[in-house]
Amino acid sequence: MSIIDNYRQLLQKIELIAKQCNRNPAEISVIAVSKTFPAQIIQEAIDNGITLFGENRVQEAKAKIPQLKGNFTFHLVGHLQSNKAKDAVRLFECIHSIDKISTAIEVDKEAKKINKIQNILIEVNTSGEPSKFGVEPEKAVELCKAIRDLQNVTCTGLMTVGPLTEDRNKIRGAFKQLRHLKGEINQTLGISLQELSMGMSGDFDIAIEEGATMLRIGTAIFGQRIS
Repeated sequence: MSIIDNYRQLLQKIELIAKQCNRNPAEISVIAVSKTFPAQIIQEAIDNGITLFGENRVQEAKAKIPQLKGNFTFHLVGHLQSNKAKDAVRLFECIHSIDKISTAIEVDKEAKKINKIQNILIEVNTSGEPSKFGVEPEKAVELCKAIRDLQNVTCTGLMTVGPLTEDRNKIRGAFKQLRHLKGEINQTLGISLQELSMGMSGDFDIAIEEGATMLRIGTAIFGQRIS
């Protein structure tokens, strides 16, 4: 099947799952993760009406995005190093992977230079896997509070990567923890985080059931990654 056929089939599945758990499908956005795929493949997706994309690496996005034409936006869904903040602010509508105040400060500094309010998400390591990025759940409130003082950064929600396991209960537990943490942060700080970025091609159904508002889908749209 073509990319657009895959995308439409995915939207149908999302709608079905959302309705089964009494959620409005319109509250759930799909980020088409285009990492490793060349600009011409992404252009094909844009030409067929896909408008929201995700990239993992700033340098890769910097090479591809200037080649694209049409109506589209990009989110950074991979780890951000502070020294890439300048390019990230110029390339991405939202950065999903802030897990340190030092990185947030760099993003704020670069956003101020171009008079931009940069949307970000705080990445939380809900699986406890040492190989994963993300702030520890118990430190997320503190990080969110510190970020709130920055002038050119707006935190709109939280992000996590599900554990690498076949155990769907463990995956559900990680997503449930992120949802509960969002509620805790909102209550503690008196704010209103809205977004939960969680769920990929293999576990998006669980993510929807646990309240995801952003799904980061690569393989189910583009096929197997080009290495």
